[in-house]
Order: sequence, then structure tokens, then C-alpha cells
Amino acid sequence: MEKLYYERPYVKKFEAEVVECRPDKDGKYLVRLNRTAFYPEGGGQPADTGTLGEALVCDVRERPEGIVHITDRPIPEKTLVTGILDWERRFSHMQNHSGEHLLSGVVHKHYGYDNIGFHMGKDEVTVDFNGTLTMEQLEEVEAEVNELIWQNIPVLETYPSKEELDALDYRSKKELSGQVRIIEFPGADVCACCGTHVMTAGEIGILKVTGLARYKGGVRVSLLCGREALLDYRRKLKTVQNISVLLSAKPDSVSDAVSKLKEDGIRKDGDLNRLTRELFVRKAAEYPESDAPLLVLEENLMPVQLRQFCTMLYEEKKGSIVLVCSGEEGLYQYAAGSSTADMRALSRQLNERLNGRGGGNTLLAQGTFQTSFQEIQKVFKEEL
Repeated sequence: MEKLYYERPYVKKFEAEVVECRPDKDGKYLVRLNRTAFYPEGGGQPADTGTLGEALVCDVRERPEGIVHITDRPIPEKTLVTGILDWERRFSHMQNHSGEHLLSGVVHKHYGYDNIGFHMGKDEVTVDFNGTLTMEQLEEVEAEVNELIWQNIPVLETYPSKEELDALDYRSKKELSGQVRIIEFPGADVCACCGTHVMTAGEIGILKVTGLARYKGGVRVSLLCGREALLDYRRKLKTVQNISVLLSAKPDSVSDAVSKLKEDGIRKDGDLNRLTRELFVRKAAEYPESDAPLLVLEENLMPVQLRQFCTMLYEEKKGSIVLVCSGEEGLYQYAAGSSTADMRALSRQLNERLNGRGGGNTLLAQGTFQTSFQEIQKVFKEEL
């Protein structure tokens, strides 16, 4: 198998002979060629996609028998076929994989941490390091990486002998055997790698760190490079601009505007809770103390308010069992409470008869009934 993705990584279109084509168990077909430019999934980098003749290449895997192209239809064996890569996808992988090398190399150079995990997902690239970093430190790393990109340093590919490899200081996430491929960014990184890369760092365009999180005693860094970084910036800029319009604030001031909005919301929530409690106290006073079950219908109560009012009523002994409902004909939310009866058992009984869902503990249960209020009254009376 001639691996064109190493020998000629910028090939977008190629011809090859179909060596084997056999059906897969899930309705796809497994195709082997005598040569391919399609990169198989590996080392954290996703597989290339594209076409082989009229067939769509959905995935590419490296298996014991060789590189297998997973297609949506069969291709006759012993025939020549034209392969065309989804070049936008491939080049994005090259940009992001190369950017990851630079980031990992600079982190290793300054902090000595190892890259112990790498994943190139649909929306972001993540790199796991076995040590902690702050966002301020990462911003310094990001700045250095982008300087190297703009200096357009070369990307070198070598296959050193065993003796040369033994004398070489390079990064690797696992023990290697056989011929090792080394990718070097002079002055920044030397790493064993099987992925595809750009030829010069300038093709990466830009690297942007997009996130930082604690992960397994170290950190997980999220990043994007090149076209994906541009698209991400475009999406976020539109979001900021929309928020700016909604809040009547300048884009650079939306954070302050949101903080003020949040503070106003907290203050209003406090006022609303106080007024709601005062209202419930007044409403509860309208009910006399009683040992009989109590069913109450209130309009426009939220679930938390249902719980509050129900708890207030049964704690003030307005009923041996209190059921508070709120909603509209056909769908009611409920809260059932009691200081003496088991509300879990009652909730199960009511749910079974009133097409309900929900549950709780011995003191309070909550859920919904899909029925009429008249039916709720009838069943509540029958059960109690």
C-alpha cells in the first residue's frame, strides 16, 4: 500500500487500483486499494472523507490487512478508480494537528509537561497535559505559538535510524517499535507522529486557545486553528453583537451589562419571593385548622411555589393531607404534603388513577396529572 498522504500530503485527487471490495455487516463496503491519499483515523486525528468514483468514502481505518476505505456502495475489484478528498476537511485537520504540535512543544519547553491525550473533534481540538496551567500562562504560550506561526518556520519530516532515534530528544505518548516518523518544528517541537501536517507553520494561520479545565490531575486545553478558528470567532462575534443589541450596550461592555442584569434579577427574585410568601400567608389564613384532607386549586403557580404553599398549609395543620393543584383543564401540576401520612404511597395511588407522573418523600410529593380537575376532586375524595 502506497501511502500518498505521507509522500504527497497535498494531493487532493489520485488514481488507484481496487485490490479488494467486500460487504460490511452494517450495509457498507470495505475497499482496499494499491495506493491511497485518504488518511486513516489514528493518533487523535479523524479519517479523511471524500469519494472513490461514485462511492462516498465515509471512513478510513488501518487494519491488519491494510488500509480499509468504508464506502456506501461496492466498487469492482481490479478496476482503476479516482479518489477525491474532501480537501477542506483534510486541510483543517492539517492546520489543527500542526497547531497542536506547536502548543504541546512550547508547553513542554517552558513547563516540562507531557501531552498525554489528544482529540480532534467536530467542534474543537483538546489536548491533555499532566500538569496544571493557568489561563494567564496559556495566553503566554498562545502568543509564542502564534509568533512561530507568523515566522513561517518549516515543518520537517524525518525517519531516523535506531541509532539516530536513541540520540534524539523527542516527545512521544507511547513506546514505539519499527520505523518511527519524526515531525519537527525547529526551535519549538520534536515529536513522533503519524498524522498529516502543513509544510510551513504559516499555513496554520492562527492558533486560539478556547478553553481550559481541570482534568485527571492536570488540565485539558481546548483550541482551534486556521479556518476553524476564524469560523469560531465569527460565531462568537455574532453572539456578542446580538447581546449588545438586546442590552443596548457596546460590545466591549456586554459583560458589565449582563452582570448588572443578573444583579437586578437576583434582587427582583428576592422581592418576588417575599411578596409570594406574604400572599401565601394571607391565603393560608383563610383556611381553618382541620383533620380532614384539603384540596386546593390555585392559578399560575410554579413548581417551587406549589411546594411552598403546600408545605405551609400542612405545617399549619390546615388539613391532614394537603393537595395543591395548578394548571389548566387536562394538565395540572400538583404538590401533596402531610405531617402524618406517607406521600410516596399516596402519590403512586393518585398517579395510577389520574394518569399522573411524579414522586417524592414521605412528607411531600410532586408531579403532574393529565386529567380534569373534576376527576382530581373525585379521586382525591375516594382515596381519602
